[in-house]
Amino acid sequence: MRELESESVDLVVTSPPYNLGLNYRSYADDTPRDAFLEWCTSWSVEVLRILRPTGSFFLNLGGSPSNPLLPHQLLLALTHPDLFKLQNTFHWIKSISLETRDKKTISAGHFKPINSKRYVNDCHEFVFHLTKSGSTPIDRRSAGVPYADKSNIKRWKHTGGSDRRCRGNTWFIPYDTIRSRKDQRPHPASYPPALVEQCIRLHGKGTSTVLLDPFLGIGSSAVAAKTMEIRTCIGFEVDEEYLKIAKERIETAKAKESTDNTVDSPPLADPELPL
Repeated sequence: MRELESESVDLVVTSPPYNLGLNYRSYADDTPRDAFLEWCTSWSVEVLRILRPTGSFFLNLGGSPSNPLLPHQLLLALTHPDLFKLQNTFHWIKSISLETRDKKTISAGHFKPINSKRYVNDCHEFVFHLTKSGSTPIDRRSAGVPYADKSNIKRWKHTGGSDRRCRGNTWFIPYDTIRSRKDQRPHPASYPPALVEQCIRLHGKGTSTVLLDPFLGIGSSAVAAKTMEIRTCIGFEVDEEYLKIAKERIETAKAKESTDNTVDSPPLADPELPL
């Protein structure tokens, strides 16, 4: 990141190592807590430097039932007076169960079961929206949902006649069902591209967005950038095998995009993905 020009990036979406002892290929995820927080502060200073004044930094963090304070400790480290302001906190719900009005229970999504007499299954993670000023404009409707009651569209002046309302700070984004973790999700802490897509929509700069992921992993941010027709996506990754998988996923996304385009559709600009 030190080689990037100051104030040259619109949007940063990333998920650093959680320091919870996960089994990464090329990284020991067991740094002493103080050293880990200091390291995260050091790379966040670079994020602050390269982020434009109206840029957004979406930081995905998860804890563990036996180590629940990590996301909050890191958030405190990154929001001291010389760094970022916390503008929004989103809850990424990976699995949810709810009761319908006719008393039926519906469950959706996937979670890792915990065999414990102390803890419940952990079905969510945080996405902290950090900015330089705390007042960065966002596109709430672009990341929103249709009104369930269509009469509200005319009833409320703030709708502007649009069938779209703010989604709020709870995002239900499940993983795709997989047959083989080894082949389809070889990274121990990847997030789905849909999570990044939601951040891109909310930031609201469209295809001209310059997107950065300092911890690219197997390329979910780059895949989201390709899907959303983002022209420039920059990613860093220390593990060659993860980077190889990321490039393969981008090529798959390109092939799907080509298949989805009809003959009459105008050609899309070829996005730059300097990885």
